[in-house]
Amino acid sequence: MSLTTRVLIGLVAGFLLGLALAGSASPAAAAIVAILAPVGTIFINLIRMTVIPLVVSMLVASVGSLATSGALGRAGVRALILASALLTAAALVTVLIAAPVLARIHIDQEAALALRGPAAAPASAAAPSSGSTLAQWFVDLVPQNVVKAAADGAMLPVILFAVLFGLALARVADERRDAVVRVAQGIADAMQRLVAGILALAPLGVFALAVPLASKLGLAAAGAVVAYIVLVVALTLLVGVAMLYPVGIIGSGMSPRAFIEYCAPAQAVAFASRSSLAALPAMVESAEKARLPPIVSRFVLPLAASVSRVGAAVAMPVGVLFLARLYAVTLTPPLYASIVFTSILSSFAVPGVPGGSIIAMVPVLAAAGVPVDGIGILLAVDTIPDMFRTTENVTGSLTIAAALRARGTS
Repeated sequence: MSLTTRVLIGLVAGFLLGLALAGSASPAAAAIVAILAPVGTIFINLIRMTVIPLVVSMLVASVGSLATSGALGRAGVRALILASALLTAAALVTVLIAAPVLARIHIDQEAALALRGPAAAPASAAAPSSGSTLAQWFVDLVPQNVVKAAADGAMLPVILFAVLFGLALARVADERRDAVVRVAQGIADAMQRLVAGILALAPLGVFALAVPLASKLGLAAAGAVVAYIVLVVALTLLVGVAMLYPVGIIGSGMSPRAFIEYCAPAQAVAFASRSSLAALPAMVESAEKARLPPIVSRFVLPLAASVSRVGAAVAMPVGVLFLARLYAVTLTPPLYASIVFTSILSSFAVPGVPGGSIIAMVPVLAAAGVPVDGIGILLAVDTIPDMFRTTENVTGSLTIAAALRARGTS
């Protein structure tokens, strides 16, 4: 039985048990929730434990590798600019559409506050950034002490530091720079192995998280999860059809039919395997058939497939906005800006494991002041969104490669 199936069974079993306990005044029901709640918390803490070393090492390795690739030249700069523009547009469109849609989902506010616990009841007011001005938001991006920022869970300044550190490697002597990049890549690889091991515990962790969720929110929790799945899939399709295809067709000079045929083989592999890297051979083959320059098909495209994920820039904001609604967290304009900005940067640091985009969502949740506990539920129902998200990631990489064809990248 696959891990995905076991996680889904854990979710369903947890929801059923939680619904059976909902509204019960029995001491036994309270005892069950009291026993399972710490188990779920431990599972979430295991995930949170890996986030800072994982995200920082992956950002330093990816940005540092890009900066050290002298052969990349103008093609690399254009690819980076185009990828950043696509990620920004995807995240902005997602927030603008998802926020009003999710606001229509009915969640009992008293139950949501109870879900967060008494200590977190006034959390939206206590969150350090929730009442800040836009100017203060920019000031807070630059930490006085990055170690303290990491210890305080201020992920946005830590991510910004990692990106700047990676860019600074470009000015270091080649021998020393390569050594730092190799160390960062080694840490990133080790952290991905650790994340994969933690995710093996997901069936138990998801079960333990689902019981108190369903016991406090009742059927509204199940309905909200279904709404989340529908919304994230719909927005992923919208961004692909309305943004990626037009950019790829116009940027490459291909006809619509030719661009669809160019993307289709790799999309089929991505949809079935839920892995961008598994679809890479088909992506390279399509690029070579389309007669893209070798530096695009053999370097830019593999790099884009490894670090640029448009699908993640859609899924992360939807997940954060959904959990904010579920936990009754009030979001202000600076917090919306944090969601967009952190989603863009975090999309470059998605680990290459199933559910990687959900793990990489932790910094976005932290930046927005949203409880991390709900990601266990998102992990449990991630199979369908992940199929569409991975297909979107592949389409985005192929779009970047195709758009570079007509810009003199030889």
